[in-house]
Amino acid sequence: MICCRCRALAFAKEGAQVTATDINGEKLKELDGHPGIKTKVVDVTKKDQVEALAKEFDHIDVLFNVAGFVHHGSILDCEEADWDFTMNVNVRSMYLMTRAFLPKMLAKKSGNIINMASVASSIKGVVNRCVYSTSKAAVIGLTKSIAADFLEQGIRCNCICPGTVDTPSLRGRIQAQPDPEQALKDFMARQKTGRMCTAEEVAHLCVYLASDESAYVTGTEHIIDGGWRL
Repeated sequence: MICCRCRALAFAKEGAQVTATDINGEKLKELDGHPGIKTKVVDVTKKDQVEALAKEFDHIDVLFNVAGFVHHGSILDCEEADWDFTMNVNVRSMYLMTRAFLPKMLAKKSGNIINMASVASSIKGVVNRCVYSTSKAAVIGLTKSIAADFLEQGIRCNCICPGTVDTPSLRGRIQAQPDPEQALKDFMARQKTGRMCTAEEVAHLCVYLASDESAYVTGTEHIIDGGWRL
């Protein structure tokens, strides 16, 4: 299995052999010493690095595409460079990774691809998330296309659509705002359950989609947002 660092522990706990990749080598060091996990610094927007990674594997059961970037702003705040960067990280990375690893799954007539999308996508319009939402809508479309094309060849493909998840990335974006205290209040005000989703709750859903218990599930977007979209 190839996975990001934030879900690696959950998969390893279930007995998976995990390769956790990230562009940030310092963050990957947080996983050093955990049984069942090895790490590798990879920029998944770089075709040569992705292809080099794929050559290290004879077979892979689960591919979890989760690299992402959140741009803040409407279409008028989104410059061409912002658009290109977001689409490159959020969509093209999944294209490159799937292109590299899907043939290995097809050779075994078995494989499972999980993509990280978002409720901020074709599911719900969200203020100041123009290019981010566009990219995540594309992820949903990519997921359904892969599922349809390779269903009869033993491949499953699903995506996860979280709402607001309490992560270090989110906390960093809040702190970067001119008024972090107000920014936090704004995030909390839209949580109908009174709290944000935890990373562990998303990890449990990831493990389910990777497991045999979800063997009849493919081509679907799995929403975990505490009812935010309602």
